[in-house]
Amino acid sequence: MGYLLKGKWEDKWNVTHHNKGAFVREKAKFHNWISVDKKSVFPAEVGRYHLYVSPACPWSHRAIIFLTIKNLQNIISMSLVEPHMLENGWEFASAGNTADPINGFQYLHQVYTTADPEYSGRVTVPVLWDKKNQTIVNNESSEIIRMFNSEFNHITGERNNFYPEGLRDRIDSLNTFIYEYINNGVYRAGFATTQDVYENAVVSLFEALDAIEARLSGQKYLFGDRLTEADWRLFPTLIRFDVVYYSHFKTNLYRLSDYPNLFRYTYDLFQFPGIRDTTDWFHIKQHYFYSHHTINPTRIVPLGPIHNFDT
Repeated sequence: MGYLLKGKWEDKWNVTHHNKGAFVREKAKFHNWISVDKKSVFPAEVGRYHLYVSPACPWSHRAIIFLTIKNLQNIISMSLVEPHMLENGWEFASAGNTADPINGFQYLHQVYTTADPEYSGRVTVPVLWDKKNQTIVNNESSEIIRMFNSEFNHITGERNNFYPEGLRDRIDSLNTFIYEYINNGVYRAGFATTQDVYENAVVSLFEALDAIEARLSGQKYLFGDRLTEADWRLFPTLIRFDVVYYSHFKTNLYRLSDYPNLFRYTYDLFQFPGIRDTTDWFHIKQHYFYSHHTINPTRIVPLGPIHNFDT
């Protein structure tokens, strides 16, 4: 995975021994905000911003989804990193569709050190980049999707609001629960390095999945018939569950397909206009099974499972 230390790249895997075998996710460090206000340091403008993403990454996936459902593809450009994250972290290809079209960099960590030459921390996706000021606006996916949800509406005319004011407290509360036990829960299980930490994470994960399964009984989305940000934050984890997390992260008490409500819900979201094209099975499987050498040292990428989402 690696990280930057005062602007220098360090090729070191995630360290858990300081946390008794537990994986602790580092918080994002860029929290600037694009605003509809033209006097803002980062005003909403056509063509000014670029989104660096990995289709394999669930945090990137939610940003790609909002770029799609808010019709921002012609407003904000986007490019992909390579699926394999190896000794240099996220990489760009030297040519082709995944080359860096903005700065011509070879590695994503160069984006970070351009924004802050003394940056220390993990180099993560998504990254929202300001082409004009040559800096990172934001690398926190939950904030990026909220900017996409609201700050470009006057340009696109797309008024569909996935974070409605009347539901915000309830959405925030459910987001916190889903992040802790499901979105990040699969990683806490997969990156655990002691048996008890792993088991605690898996039990908590499936208790949370049980709760969401019950919540979806008799309703289409997490908030009834209203499709919200909370659904799009949960979806990227669920769509990867049987394909990757069940085996690779050992979250194997049950498959997603063993939960009738959760499976139906995930299938329905996958059929939402444009969402199928945001889900890249090749990137997803290649990244997880090939990149995490401490979990899968042979780097063999399994052929299965055969899923039913594309039917």
